[in-house]
Parts: sequence; C-alpha cells; structure tokens
Amino acid sequence: MRGTKLDKIDKKILQNLQSDGRMSNVDLAQKVGISAPPCLRRVRALEKSGHIRSYHAQIDPAVLGYSVTVFAMVKLTSQAEKDLEAFEKKVRSWPMVRECHMLAGDVDFVLKVVAKDWDSYQNFLTHELTAAPNVTSVKSSLAIRGSKSEPGVPIED
Repeated sequence: MRGTKLDKIDKKILQNLQSDGRMSNVDLAQKVGISAPPCLRRVRALEKSGHIRSYHAQIDPAVLGYSVTVFAMVKLTSQAEKDLEAFEKKVRSWPMVRECHMLAGDVDFVLKVVAKDWDSYQNFLTHELTAAPNVTSVKSSLAIRGSKSEPGVPIED
C-alpha cells in the first residue's frame, strides 16, 4: 500500500481508471501501451495493494433533486478519541452527509451535506446534527455553485 513503488505503467493505469472506471481492460491496455493480460494482472495487483479501493459512478445530485449542498463546520465539546470515534460513527449513519473530515484548528469536523432543499437541510441540522451527543456548535455555509469536482488524487508521471 503506502510506500509501494509504482512504475510509469501503473501510474498510467491509475490515471485512466480514475477518469473512467468503466473503461474496458482492452481499451485500458491500449492507452497504457501494454497487452490486455498483463494489464489485467496489474489492475488486480493495484486493487489488492489498496491503490484502487473501489469503482463508482459520479451522479449529478441536481438530476436526482438534491439542489442544496452545505458545508457544516462542527465543534465538539470533547476531543477525546472515544468521543471523536462516536461522532464519526454517528455521521456514517446519516445518508445526507457525503463527506466527513476531521480538522486541526478551531473546527473539529467539516461535513459535506446534500439536501433536496434548504428546509430539508434545516430539518437535518436541528433534529440530527445539533441534537447529536457532544456537538457544541455548527456553522453552515451554503455552496452557491461548484466549479471543480475531480475524483481521486493528482497522479504524476
């Protein structure tokens, strides 16, 4: 996993799959300049090593009626490890929360929340998030628009 040396072909495989996870093995092999059987072996090795965790479809939230994205900055009363883990476990049970990141600084967590509308978010905020144990305060920032949403990480040659 970490520290594993990747060669140029492995990096090209990762770049291509990151941008199009549905690419056929034949197309992938052609793009990275090797034949299909060794390409498939390399993909399986990258999956096994943890470089590739999973494959997903990127879905347009607005098409499914989720027109509101909010970033919620959450402060907790206690930052003891057991309390942090309990909050993270609670967050995993909320489908509207699509991302959760623990932060260093004034805020303990930032959550990316998608909602059908502002009322749905407010309902979640008042009945779930601020009602959760150990939550001291929540500051909500409504996203006006997104201008970039790249999956994964930059992969350099």
